[in-house]
Amino acid sequence: MVDKKKPNPIDIHVGSRIRLRRTMLGMSQEKLGEALGITFQQVQKYEKGANRVGASRLQNIAAILGVPVAFFFEDAPGDGADGPSGMQESGSAYVVNFLSSSEGLQLNRAFVKISNQKVRRRIIDLVKALADDAEDGG
Repeated sequence: MVDKKKPNPIDIHVGSRIRLRRTMLGMSQEKLGEALGITFQQVQKYEKGANRVGASRLQNIAAILGVPVAFFFEDAPGDGADGPSGMQESGSAYVVNFLSSSEGLQLNRAFVKISNQKVRRRIIDLVKALADDAEDGG
């Protein structure tokens, strides 16, 4: 029997992706709620997975946040597209947690302000090199 009080993992995932994209854009829950004609408390419930987002509402959210509806289902738990489970789910959760952190949010906001593709590519290469160096003990 399914526990009615516990949110569905897909609803939690979709909610976390809504939160991820909203915070990436620097948009408040209030602003998203206004655009949707709902309260920020309702947005909170969607983001926690406590309330399921209907199809038309999800399409509205996608339009407001400037992403395709499929964005909210990327790396969803149990979608079977990742092969063996575990790594991808934890990797996806790691990205959401990182971009929800103060440092991750600051880094993302600063990075998206860089319009020069070559500079952006160099920053990615630099971060990868630093990560490799850290892994190698240096």
